[in-house]
Amino acid sequence: MASLKPCVQKQRSDGFYPVYIRVIQNRKPGYIKTDKVVESSGITKTKEIRDNEVLRYCTQLISEYNRRLNFQDTSLWSVKDVVSFLQTQENDASFTNYAKRHINNMINTGHVRNAKNYRMAVQSLERFLGTNQIMFSYLTSAVLQRWIKTLMSKARCKEMYPVCIRQIFKAAILELNDDEKGIVRIKYYPWLKISIPKADKAEQKAISAEECREFFTRPLPKTKMLSILPEFGRDVAKLVLCLGGINTVDLYNMKKSDYRNGILHYKRAKTRHSRSDEAYMEMRVEPFIRPIFDKYLADDDDEYLFIFHQRYCDSDSFNANVNTGIKKICKDMGIVNKDEMYSGYTFRHTWATIAQNDCDANLFEVAFGMNHSHGFRITRGYVKLDFSPAWRLNAKVIEFVFFSDQKSKQGKARDIEESEDKLFRISKKMMIRGRAYFKGKVIAEINDIGFNTIESVIKALVDKFHDEIPVGCEVLFRITNCDSQKEAVYERTKGKGF
Repeated sequence: MASLKPCVQKQRSDGFYPVYIRVIQNRKPGYIKTDKVVESSGITKTKEIRDNEVLRYCTQLISEYNRRLNFQDTSLWSVKDVVSFLQTQENDASFTNYAKRHINNMINTGHVRNAKNYRMAVQSLERFLGTNQIMFSYLTSAVLQRWIKTLMSKARCKEMYPVCIRQIFKAAILELNDDEKGIVRIKYYPWLKISIPKADKAEQKAISAEECREFFTRPLPKTKMLSILPEFGRDVAKLVLCLGGINTVDLYNMKKSDYRNGILHYKRAKTRHSRSDEAYMEMRVEPFIRPIFDKYLADDDDEYLFIFHQRYCDSDSFNANVNTGIKKICKDMGIVNKDEMYSGYTFRHTWATIAQNDCDANLFEVAFGMNHSHGFRITRGYVKLDFSPAWRLNAKVIEFVFFSDQKSKQGKARDIEESEDKLFRISKKMMIRGRAYFKGKVIAEINDIGFNTIESVIKALVDKFHDEIPVGCEVLFRITNCDSQKEAVYERTKGKGF
């Protein structure tokens, strides 16, 4: 607790001494200037105040200051924090205290993961301001903009943290201000002048089927000390990939009651509180993954499905150890760049990419399999869904990765720097199909052999044109090599190209 005492310092040129309240916090002094002054006769030789009127005023002021401090936890405050708090009007609310209460309410209502983000946002703001006792009056638009600038190098935090602080601010205004009664503890809303930056686009972390096969079949790295992390990381990565790209937090939280008749029934932790259907999902456990699935099952008397909660205190610790084990294998594979190393989330992205690229699933089917709302939040809220299409797609992904040696389509896009001759060649013996398009309509078509060059095909198509195409208009020529099944498209302008 800070100690307060009235005092004087230097004498003014008019002979009076200004009166201060001296604040001692953690053996460091600070001063609050009052509107009182005393004459030389009102102080002792040791500069102690003996003017009764001034002392009476200071005693009342110190009593009021102590009353306000008694409502605060000042154990970690600096003397600067104490002085700043006492100089602020009492009707100015504490942002820090309200934020703590707001975050605790989030935890009590089940929004534990979101509460962590809110807590980190508040801590970031406290570090920037250099105090853990922030008043709402401190948070001007200028201060907040300077804080946001310090976050610009952080891909996601530069948007997430300001949004969290703004949400706390909005909730506080609704709760602490009462316009009908004239109670205005928060006098202004600074966020109207602030533009919150957008988070950077998430990096695509998917790897190819070939890289998956290499990862899962590679011998575990040898270590000097007995370590289960590489094996553990690989097993959980396989669970993620073979259970429809499930999140590690959902594996950690899975209860025995969620597993019935070989099917996992769960609500995705990340979005369960933001969707009308509570992000409900059902995923069948395929026979291929059952040995690893059974390997980590908890005892019958345990409410949790897996033993992960016995090893790790929370889902974040579980996920961190999974990623550590995966990275040990990556290093053994020769992957040294941190940005290129795999993580548990890599295999969720990989499931989606292989499902779309190699298993002929459309984006709607991929989103359904990954438990994304995909634009139908209201519909999902009242339709009794059949999840078997997601099971079949998951089985296809497992089949493609673990029971075939087919090359993944990922990364097979043509190099735009590659010359047309390397990409597309024809000869007289090849069957060529050519079509010419103008305004989306086929205006000429040929199917024949005997063409040596692309230009000879284009000329044969042009000879079939009518004269209604104006000069300067572009025509698309789509040419297919029926033997190699390769195709190329060329543009030509009437008057220049033909």
